[in-house]
Order: sequence, then structure tokens, then C-alpha cells
Amino acid sequence: MSIVNIDVTLRDGGYRNGFDFPLAYALKHARLSVEGGFDWVEIAYRKGSFAPIPNLGLTGRGDDEFIAAVAQEIGPERVAVILHPKNITRDDLPAMYAAGARLVRVILPAEGYEAGLDYIRQARDIGFTVGVNFARISQWTGRDVVDVATAATDAGAEFVYLADSNGSLSPAETTGLTHLTRSVTGGAVGLHAHNNLGLALANAISAVAAGATWMDSSIQGMGKGPGNLIAEQWLAHLDRTDPSAAARLDLAPVLELADLLLAEIPEGRPSLPLPDLVLGRYDLSVEHRKALLGRHGKAIATARTLATAR
Repeated sequence: MSIVNIDVTLRDGGYRNGFDFPLAYALKHARLSVEGGFDWVEIAYRKGSFAPIPNLGLTGRGDDEFIAAVAQEIGPERVAVILHPKNITRDDLPAMYAAGARLVRVILPAEGYEAGLDYIRQARDIGFTVGVNFARISQWTGRDVVDVATAATDAGAEFVYLADSNGSLSPAETTGLTHLTRSVTGGAVGLHAHNNLGLALANAISAVAAGATWMDSSIQGMGKGPGNLIAEQWLAHLDRTDPSAAARLDLAPVLELADLLLAEIPEGRPSLPLPDLVLGRYDLSVEHRKALLGRHGKAIATARTLATAR
């Protein structure tokens, strides 16, 4: 089974440093990522992660000039961008394609996803490889998965990503969601794992065993909160267990990239903020993080209350 690997360090890692990656670093990162065997480098959000914010860093904006610079460095066929439909207009997708992006992921919530369907159709018509991310999948019902996966696939999405935004999934839950999504779409399924409970690698292995063929990871796990699936571990696992992946991977550039990240981006160092562990335990989103600061006993009591009220 061939796994399509997306490096999400520049995008999701931006939550750690305000998306403020220097252009020179981003270009070196993208080049080493491709040399290591990543199929795509997801370089940015388009116009913001949650909402357009003035003075947001380079990889939180996804400007045309940045897309063009990365496309010149690694080729358009490796350049991916992700977006929230509420942040863009119909002018954005043609501009992104002209600049050199060739894969776009549209983030869809369980409620209000309809706004994203027109952008999926537009992206397919332009020529993008297009997929969707189901944000906070741990809080979706089975009915949500069926309805949104069906609508997104009918609109032209080629793959569906299960985004464990809260870092709360277990391997068994990941297996079940992967099976359910595949049964609905008949197409490709991917996993975007967060590591709040230290289960990102186990969940990735479970997803692939259940038929997932797309996977996100980031160098040193750099990402929101405790971060994502650690790319070095994931690619080493594939290199050891999957002959088709091993033929395309080269761990040396990936490890060089890890050294580069740690040397040039201080926020890239692995971290386990304890409030984020509590968020994962109680399946709470990052918006609740401030309520969990302070003494741990009080934080856990607050988390229990928030989880019960959800």
C-alpha cells in the first residue's frame, strides 16, 4: 500500500511561532522535505488559520509571492496549501494555482460545511488535487461523518482527512472512523494526528491498517500544542515496514531537516504543555486552554465540567 505523505511543519508548526518562518528557512525546509521523500509540502494557510489577522506570519497568510517562491524551489507538483472557506473569495483559488500551488485542502466543520462545497468544485475545475479536512473529528457523530463525507465527495474531493484536532482519539477509535469514512466515500482517507496523549504514531499505524493512504506529519512533531505525528519516527517506521515507501524515502535529508529546524527555529523543540494533555484527555478544543491554566487540580475539575457540558 503506497502512503501519500504531507509535511505540515510550516503550516501547523506555525501555531508555535506565530507562523513567522523566515522565507530562507521555508525554502530550505521545503527542499530537504522533498529530498527526504515527502510527496507534498503544505506550506501555509491561505489568509489565516481561523480568521484573517493583520501582520500574521508568512505561513499563516499563504501569499502568492510565497507560493511562487516555494514552487520555484521544489516544483509546483509538491506545493500544498490549506484554507478555511470563510477566509477566502473565489479569486483566491485561481491566484493560488497561477502562483504554483497544486494541492489544496478545504477545512470543513461538522456544521456549516456547505459553504466549502463550492470551493471544492471550483478547485477541481481549476485543476487542483483537492481534499478536505474534517476538523475536530473526535467530536463528530457517525451521522456527521456520513453526511459531510458524502457531500464533499460528491462535490469532487479526492480524499478525506480525519483531523484529530483535540488529540483525543485512541487507536480503536481511529480504526473505526477510518473504516466508516472509507465505506461512505469509497475513496482515499487520511489522518492528521495530534499528540496530546502520545498516541499520534499508534493512531497513524491503526489508520493505515484500516486502509488510510494519506498521512500528515511534521518535523520534530512541531505543531499546535504538543504537536503532530513526528515525521522522523513515522518515516522511519515506513522505511522499516513498507517496501514501496522505502523505495521513495531517504531518511538522511529528513534528519538533516530536523537538525536545521532545531538550530534555526527555537519553537520547533518538542514540547508537552500540560494544559494540552488535559485538553486531549477530555476531548476539548484549544479555545478552552486558558480555562485550564493554573493549579492542576482546579484545571482538571474545570475540564470535567466543560466536557460534561459539551
